[in-house]
Amino acid sequence: MQPVPAPAAEEGGGAVGAGTAGAVGIVLVSHSRALAEAARDLATGLMASVSAPIGIAAGLEDGGLGTDAAVVVAAIERLAAQPGNQGVLVIADLGSGIMSAEAALERLGPDTASRARLSPAPFVEGLIGAYGAAGIGLDLEAVAAEAAKAAPAKAAQIS
Repeated sequence: MQPVPAPAAEEGGGAVGAGTAGAVGIVLVSHSRALAEAARDLATGLMASVSAPIGIAAGLEDGGLGTDAAVVVAAIERLAAQPGNQGVLVIADLGSGIMSAEAALERLGPDTASRARLSPAPFVEGLIGAYGAAGIGLDLEAVAAEAAKAAPAKAAQIS
């Protein structure tokens, strides 16, 4: 018997009840559900003392690899509708994941669209920065800026 695939979009976060009210939410868009879940688990595990809502829009309904803009829209809208939500940062893995995220942002209503951003940050490193920033209550622009610092910070470590 094969396992039933999980739904394509879900929420998760770090410590239950810790710091999620009024936080910026983060949506992970990935071709692979396993990759998105592993990235979420890494972020929440490394920073267990903070919490921010994370939505996953990854993989296809049949469990295969791919992205779906409608699933991304649903994940963004779910986080944006949470009481006190301060915005939603979308972090995509690559290629068509970015295109699905862009298409999703174009489909949002004006209120939600004004509170959502697509980050150019690398998937894992950007999530780590964004999760920490959202978890301490920074606003959407500051969370997006923290995520965007990830690539130059990594490059500086290598140089």
